[in-house]
Amino acid sequence: MAATSLSKGANLPIDARAVRVELSWSEGPGVPDVDASALLLTAAGRVRDDGDFVFYNQPNHASDAVTHLGKQRAAGATSDTIAVDLGSLEPAVERIVLCASADDGTFGQVPGLMLRLLDDGTRTELARFEMEAGAETAFIGGELYLRQGRWKFRAVGQGYASGLAGLATDFGITVDDAPPAVPVQPTAPVQTPPTPSAPPAPPTVPPTAPPTTPPSPTTPRLTKGEEHLPVDMRKRLSLRKQQVAVSLTKHGVAGTTARVILVLDASGSMSSLYSRGIVRDVVERMAAVAAQLDDDGEMQAWTFASNAARLPDLRIGELPEWLRLHVRVGELSLFGRKKAKKGLEAGQVDMRMIGIQNEEQKVIAQVRTYVRENPAAAPTLVLFFSDGGVYRNAQIERELREAVEEPIFWQFVGLGRSNYGVLERFDTLPGRRVDNVGFFAVDDISTVPDQELYDRLLSEFPSWMAAARQAGIL
Repeated sequence: MAATSLSKGANLPIDARAVRVELSWSEGPGVPDVDASALLLTAAGRVRDDGDFVFYNQPNHASDAVTHLGKQRAAGATSDTIAVDLGSLEPAVERIVLCASADDGTFGQVPGLMLRLLDDGTRTELARFEMEAGAETAFIGGELYLRQGRWKFRAVGQGYASGLAGLATDFGITVDDAPPAVPVQPTAPVQTPPTPSAPPAPPTVPPTAPPTTPPSPTTPRLTKGEEHLPVDMRKRLSLRKQQVAVSLTKHGVAGTTARVILVLDASGSMSSLYSRGIVRDVVERMAAVAAQLDDDGEMQAWTFASNAARLPDLRIGELPEWLRLHVRVGELSLFGRKKAKKGLEAGQVDMRMIGIQNEEQKVIAQVRTYVRENPAAAPTLVLFFSDGGVYRNAQIERELREAVEEPIFWQFVGLGRSNYGVLERFDTLPGRRVDNVGFFAVDDISTVPDQELYDRLLSEFPSWMAAARQAGIL
């Protein structure tokens, strides 16, 4: 059976009891040395202690379930391999993050970066994931995770500009601080002490104000209207803004300002996600991204299915009411005919007009028009949520290719494993000056911790901004 070639965010079930995860790259002048490692995480997304970090200086986990096998070189390529016996993992371990660090360089200088998943028994290749990177010095290539009693593998491809220390501390590893510098005592001229009969003169220098401490780059911005939120929602927003700021700092773009636009799939297959409150929770989590990135405390929003419609702007201080009024799907009768919707409240979109099919290209075109007609000094980040069912591939590709020259980055998030068509393949499509599209899918977004979600949402946006500036798009 041929191995599966995965795109970023894709996953597949694992039938093998034990696997090897092989990170490989091409050798060459100026290519930094790369080291693979693994983090064993609990359901909380954290290590239990520093023993859950497996790397070249600690190659064997205490359980013997995870082992760093070391490097091999052949035919101009180098590989570093982690072996995982899934059947021997302790019950508390529900996720293994497979990461790497670059020594004296960045992953953008590492050509041919690829992750291969192998059956440890037969050495059959199960999947491969070809990766691209930029200024990151640490990288998460993929992860093994337990879902409903079965192990799966996900292609992640997320970098950290803050290096291995930033990556490790994010998952609970203790990183020793650098030793304090020993102060150098200056050589002072010998001074004659004052005579006992002459008291020291009072100081003539006026007292100065105490120095002010500049705000930390991970300090969340104060958002207009935030004080009007219910206490529990305000606390969640404050913590989530902090986590967004941490993600921006990891990727080397602390303090970045951007206009944030939200797009919500409202096709028929999304009904369950709306009724279970999952979409509502997604919107609340995305409000924190807008609150931290966009300095006006507002986020533009669209909904779509067969047709697209702009929703009223989401103002942070009005978040509870906005969720009540606008996180909705269409309604159908038992006979398949649209029911009349009585008593639409002010600002609500008549969801009967939205329909039930997937026409992503229509909402992409509307968002492009809005950005073109409402220029902003900051770039635009579009957060686009869908459960798949993509079939207008040619039209979607045309819209996104034309959007390459526009100051917009399109971050698509798949809600479950479905057919995402060109959205899933767009990262590999040639012929674009800059990569203006990111994509990843999750099995159940409600189980993804906030910090992980923000890290993945913002993993490609910084590299796009750098490329867009260099190309004169921004």
